[in-house]
Amino acid sequence: MTTNFRTLDLNLLRVFDQVMAERNLTRAARNLSMTQPAVSNALNRLREALGDRLVARSGYGVEPTPRALALWPSIADALRQLEASITPGQFIASEATTTFNLAMADATAAALMPGLVEILEADAPGVSMRTVPLTTRDPRRLLDEGQIDVAVGFFPAVLAALSAQGEGAGMAAFDHQRLYDGEYVCVMRVDHPLAKGPMTLKRYLSARHLLVSFSGRPFGFMDEALASLGKKRRVVLTVNQFFTAGRVVANSDLLTVLPRHFVGATARSEQLALRELPFEVPPVHVDALWHRRQGQRSDHAWLRLALAAAARKAFDH
Repeated sequence: MTTNFRTLDLNLLRVFDQVMAERNLTRAARNLSMTQPAVSNALNRLREALGDRLVARSGYGVEPTPRALALWPSIADALRQLEASITPGQFIASEATTTFNLAMADATAAALMPGLVEILEADAPGVSMRTVPLTTRDPRRLLDEGQIDVAVGFFPAVLAALSAQGEGAGMAAFDHQRLYDGEYVCVMRVDHPLAKGPMTLKRYLSARHLLVSFSGRPFGFMDEALASLGKKRRVVLTVNQFFTAGRVVANSDLLTVLPRHFVGATARSEQLALRELPFEVPPVHVDALWHRRQGQRSDHAWLRLALAAAARKAFDH
């Protein structure tokens, strides 16, 4: 079937874009300020015009066909470029009353929030920010469902998946931006027996460990690095905050691993001893991650610029 572009209702492409982004007709209808029957009707018209079913029901949402996946990248990019051209610069920070929802760990918040508050006070006094704990290394569902605007953290598996998807035929539904590089160090109380003398791998493995784990699983990326060496440490406690970890090790014989920049923010730095890890670990990159449908919104672009500025201020970039 040959599609006549001259007679195609381009409004149907906006509906298609939102259905593809949300994978859910109800959420697409909400974003478009339409009723769900109206979205279904528009989708049916586009199906007839293109000669493809485009999406099929799957669980509580819809699953796109191969043709839909092939069409979406060019349609989405064209719509974003058109939107940016027609309504440029509509977000005025000094007049805005927007509320942004961010997800990040307490160590990340300690680094970024002072700079973000300065930006709000100076440039956007009406803007509010809500920060919730980052409880996962894969926040894509939270972003997809609109629960948060941006997640900030260490997401190696997510970024690898997005890179692989970008090299294939499809278009990744998420974008990311590097904010800063972190360095992790071994931390213990100042009078811990292992604080005297060099921290060897043997001494490290002989200790009892505390792990900061968002999921509660007693296995983190330090354990992955040790596993590659055929080694294993004993994790006897997991907590979900870096601040809690600093407080616990300051008053126990447990060892933990903390971002170097965060140790000073614990208000217990004088009670803690820092040692370099006695084994190689992959670089820790902290990224902002967001859903692609947010990409061309001017308020969201301002938020990303503010996050980058706060990171530069915190780490002297």
